Amino acid sequence: MGYQQGLSGLAASSSDLDVIGNNIANANTIGFKQSTAEFADVYANTIATSVNNQIGIGTQLANVQQDFAQGTINTTGTALNVAINGQGFFQMSNNGSLEYSRNGVFQLDKNGYITNAQGLKLQGYSASSGGVVNTAQTVPIQVQTANIAPVATQTITAQLNLDSQDTIPTTTTFSATDKTSYNYSTSVQVYDSLGGSQQVDMYFVKTAANTWQVYGGTSGAVSSLGTVTFSSSGALATPSNGQLTMSIANADGSSTPQSITLNMSGTTQYGSTDGVNNLAQDGYASGQLSNFTIGSDGTITGNYSNGKTQTLGQIVLANFANPNGLLNLGGNEFQETSASGVAQVSAPGSTNHGTLTGGAVEQSNVDLTTQLVDLITAQRNYQANAQTIKTQQTVDQTLINL
Repeated sequence: MGYQQGLSGLAASSSDLDVIGNNIANANTIGFKQSTAEFADVYANTIATSVNNQIGIGTQLANVQQDFAQGTINTTGTALNVAINGQGFFQMSNNGSLEYSRNGVFQLDKNGYITNAQGLKLQGYSASSGGVVNTAQTVPIQVQTANIAPVATQTITAQLNLDSQDTIPTTTTFSATDKTSYNYSTSVQVYDSLGGSQQVDMYFVKTAANTWQVYGGTSGAVSSLGTVTFSSSGALATPSNGQLTMSIANADGSSTPQSITLNMSGTTQYGSTDGVNNLAQDGYASGQLSNFTIGSDGTITGNYSNGKTQTLGQIVLANFANPNGLLNLGGNEFQETSASGVAQVSAPGSTNHGTLTGGAVEQSNVDLTTQLVDLITAQRNYQANAQTIKTQQTVDQTLINL
């Protein structure tokens, strides 16, 4: 028995206590992964010693193994909280230098970039103003907060039923202000190229059996759009494509006149009440970004005040052949090394890459119960190694007293 064995044991037990203490300290650190101290025995390297007579000279810290097992995912409801479910790391830009993290607590900086608490920018695929994602390279994700551009109405879709039992109006000259001159009317809001809106009114006048005259336009500017006819089974017969065209004037500086197609495909003439089955138009006004959501594939979708949505970008994940080869930088950040292998960057949900959960965070995977039991074991090991040194001191004192 010698001091070296006891001292190495004390050093090993101290390292074990450090690792366990660090795990316990980070039990509430978002995205933290617990570690385990691994040890190896030490033998004197001498060819003069018989193999059967080798006595170990202690122990040494061989490795601190990090456990990248999944942590519990907790819902927070915060839009920029993102949890990784499965393998992978967020790719972060530190002034151009790439780092990696499992901590998905993010916020927007003053320039619209998604950053973490240290100011590192989240990397991903950018999206054009039209919502098209560019997967050619990863860049810091910047959320565009500008208004979404308006889209002028091009088509009004109107699926109606015109009552076959309606009588032909006795008033022979049509007037939008005279309800006796038409059988049925409906209206819809349409938008011009600047997002301005106005109401388009449509009027339907039965002129003969299975035959109707259609009028349409804005207030004070209603004109005839054409005639529609129905078969004896009540299906729309002409026009064969069910489409009529109207032209409306705009006075707000947008493109004028504005041509709009009225698509009546699916309209019927049955012996039941006049009414609308479906009425829609394909334009919309400009909209402000209200909020955004993050999908399981990392797609960031903006929700706008006009009810529209648009893709703003896509978060990527980086995976490594050997995550334990990453260099731990602290602050929940890691750096690629030759031991880890190069980063395999791809969209969440692709091969060997986990998925994302928006509005949630991944908790530390530290099991406090296990760590507290390990803490007791490490403490006993420390005490036992201290006893080894104490015993050696007693032996030495015995020799001195001879």
